[in-house]
Amino acid sequence: MKYYPVFLDINARKCLVVGGGSVGTRKVISLVECYAIVTVVSPEATEKLQTLAHEGVITLKNRSYRPADMEGMFLVFGATDQEVLNRQINQDAERLNCLCNIADRPEVCNFILPATVKRDDLVIAISTSGKSPAFAKQLRRQLEQQFGHEYATFLSLMGGIRSLLLKEKHAPEEHKPIFNQIIESDIIDLIRTGQKEAINNLLQDILGNGFNFDDLLELDHG
Repeated sequence: MKYYPVFLDINARKCLVVGGGSVGTRKVISLVECYAIVTVVSPEATEKLQTLAHEGVITLKNRSYRPADMEGMFLVFGATDQEVLNRQINQDAERLNCLCNIADRPEVCNFILPATVKRDDLVIAISTSGKSPAFAKQLRRQLEQQFGHEYATFLSLMGGIRSLLLKEKHAPEEHKPIFNQIIESDIIDLIRTGQKEAINNLLQDILGNGFNFDDLLELDHG
C-alpha cells in the first residue's frame, strides 16, 4: 500500500466520530482544534465529550450509529470496539465517497493518520505506511526533542514579515532572497535563548528599519 501524503482543510466541514470512548475523544479534540463541525454518535460518552456538547462545541447523539448519520459528512472516524460496526461504518463511508478512518484497522480505512509533532503552525507528520506505528512514535519523540517551541515563534515571526512585505509593490519572488537570508541566520537560536535585542538587530540588518520582533508577532497573531 502506498499512501498519498496530504494536509486537509476541515474548517467548517462536517465530520463524524462514531464512538465516545477515549479514542473517539482524542479524534474529536483534534477535529475541534482544526475548526471542524463535529458530530459524535455513541450510546455512552466520556465526560470531556459531554462537556463539549454542553458548551455547544460539538453535537452529541447518545444512541447507536445509523447509516443516515453519514449523510453530508466530509470526514468520518470509526472509534468503537465493535468489529462488525466498524466495518459497516467503512462500507457506508465508501458508498458515499467519504474519507474514513477506522481506529487501528488500516485495512478498512481509505486514509490513515500519521504520528505528528505540533508546534502551533509547524506540523511534522511521520508515517510508516502502517507497517510500524511503534517506530513512527519513536521518531516523533526524537523530533519533539529536536524541534522546540521556538520554531512556532519563528513561524509567527515569518508570518508577520511576509504580511508586511506582501503589501509592498514587488513581485513575491523578489522576497525569496530575504526569506532565505532570515532562515539561514541564527535567528532560531536567538529566539530559543530569548535575545530580543539581537533579534531586532538582525531584522534591521536584513529588512531595514521598522521591523520589530514583538510587533511582527502581534501582526501575525492579529
